[in-house]
Amino acid sequence: MILLQSPSRFLLQILQDRVLSGEKGMDIDCHTVEFDDVRYHIQFSMRNPKVMVLSVALPLPPPEAILYDGLPLGAIEAIKAAYGPVVQILDPPKDGFDLTMKINLTKLPPDEEQRNAILTQIASVREVVLGAPLKVLLKHLASKTVAPNVDKLVALVHRPNESFFLAPQADKVTIVYPMRFQDSIDIVLATSFLQEFVEARRTAALNNVPSCMWSPAPPLELKGVPADALNANAGFVTFGNLHFY
Repeated sequence: MILLQSPSRFLLQILQDRVLSGEKGMDIDCHTVEFDDVRYHIQFSMRNPKVMVLSVALPLPPPEAILYDGLPLGAIEAIKAAYGPVVQILDPPKDGFDLTMKINLTKLPPDEEQRNAILTQIASVREVVLGAPLKVLLKHLASKTVAPNVDKLVALVHRPNESFFLAPQADKVTIVYPMRFQDSIDIVLATSFLQEFVEARRTAALNNVPSCMWSPAPPLELKGVPADALNANAGFVTFGNLHFY
């Protein structure tokens, strides 16, 4: 099994090195790309060696995705909740980026464990921002309500120009993933695996987990979605009836 960690290792290493460097430091102005879809611009100045300016360019959103001031639903609130006074959002962001943050390392807590936890969270900004809409919807699900001003079907950015879909209701959330692969062999293997995965879900030992279905055609939840968003070549996986009791 391949376990992908959410923090950017490159970004986390820079943060940790700068924290340990005391008041010493050098100018840093570099770019890096993560998973071929998120770009970072990292800047440090010797005049203020404990302040990082971090700009983030998110995956190119598909037309069906709805953004709020260029960011996913709930992203600003998620950033503030995750980083507190350590991070200040700069508005507008730098040209060519969706988000620019000023990170003041002098405001990190003195406790080493807490400090490392926040640094890891900063290095996980991709997860914090892109995962914000899902957190909003699940938070309302926990209270058996529907988030206000949210459509019946929410498209979340998955990869550049690709999305997956959530259908929120007061008592459940249904998630649909269009499965796309470039290699023809990957398509065959994925289709076979997904069919077996659904069959395994039907065993008695898994009766209490959310339902899982695979279909070669779009499920009813995606009725009305533009055809370009449904060009899956390995079918659709639906996780239904995500409940909080």
